[in-house]
Amino acid sequence: MDILFRNVLILADPSTGKVQKGELAVHEGTISYVGEKAPATTYDRVIEGENNLILPGFKNAHSHSAMVFARSSSDDLPLSRWLNERIFPLEEHLREGDVYALSKVAILEYLSSGITASADMYYFPEEIAKAGDDLGFRFLIVGTPKEDGEGLDEFIALCRNYNQNPSSLCHFVPGFHAEYTANEKMLLALSKASHELNAPVWAHNSETFDEVEACKKRHHGLTPTEYMESLGLFDYGGGGYHCVYFSPHDFEIFQKHHCHFVSCPGSNSKLASGIASLTRVNELGINLALGTDGPGSNNALDMFYEMRFASVLQKIKEKKADAFDGLLALKAATIGGALALGMEDATTLKEGNKADIVMLDLKRPSMQPLNDIARNIVYSGSKDCVLLTMVNGKVLYEKGNFYVGEDMSSIYQKAQEITNRLLKESEAS
Repeated sequence: MDILFRNVLILADPSTGKVQKGELAVHEGTISYVGEKAPATTYDRVIEGENNLILPGFKNAHSHSAMVFARSSSDDLPLSRWLNERIFPLEEHLREGDVYALSKVAILEYLSSGITASADMYYFPEEIAKAGDDLGFRFLIVGTPKEDGEGLDEFIALCRNYNQNPSSLCHFVPGFHAEYTANEKMLLALSKASHELNAPVWAHNSETFDEVEACKKRHHGLTPTEYMESLGLFDYGGGGYHCVYFSPHDFEIFQKHHCHFVSCPGSNSKLASGIASLTRVNELGINLALGTDGPGSNNALDMFYEMRFASVLQKIKEKKADAFDGLLALKAATIGGALALGMEDATTLKEGNKADIVMLDLKRPSMQPLNDIARNIVYSGSKDCVLLTMVNGKVLYEKGNFYVGEDMSSIYQKAQEITNRLLKESEAS
């Protein structure tokens, strides 16, 4: 399908903050023109921009999408109690088909927040992929072989089958929940899978102070990052989620292996886990991306929320108003996230890149008057500003309506039924 965005302001490279007026054309899922005036040809649809802004879609670099069932049912607890008292008991009752249905709710929220791709880690990973493909949304899915390390060949085959399938918008990479929920046999199997696939490995890492100290006691003084490196888990890159309590050596390891640093400031703040040193990440040239984490701990799947938190918390942490420029947060939410997800062709709006695009309404009161548009996205923008979200050249969300091939109310109803059952079965057990 050929689509033309006409009379738009274009923020092609969010890291620069530079906005230009012009047109952008899309051909079969790819950007075919960016500039002042697109070639005169026949388009299937012309979208009148009315001087609103288009930019690369936001990339959510860490989430557990199906955890919408836990939204606002497990609030105001620290991480260890949140997991052990609320989340794990609910997750024990997940059935086949639940993750597929629940992930659809998250996809709708992603689209209304201008998010065009998400990195996901959860049970029943193939159900996540099916939800993404059925609704037209991109997922990078972090999977793992069984706890005892068995099923390695099946896991490698799963990765290859999806990653070589041109009709799927989903991609699989190796990973695991965290050092404290994994055994070494499984981690060695993951390392082997990473080397066979030449693939990065991802995990929650150093989210709390207690997590790091417990790891040191188990592994002869090694931090989670040092322990993972010792097993060869970073030989093909990858990265970590949260990374709040990083040592100087942890940062060096990430720098050495070109690992990606994914910060989840909203979740880390709500769980009182701490504030990661994003200024240090930036100083060392480590790629920074932002994640929402799951809807059970955040609770919103909202990149505007994350960008603002990422920037202002660094100012508080460093006690300097210029500690973390708003453009760094915008870059992390777009370019940094795309790099972390292995989507080098979705970092900016340029010819040949993926047509994963968000349009923001600059006529919203929060965006007026027009001064520094890029920084204003971070400091004053919100989901209310999202007019349109396009993934792979298809408009999936526009002006409050979803175009995903399914009825929104039926998606919500199914998710509510599953949530009610999980709560009931958890209370009875």
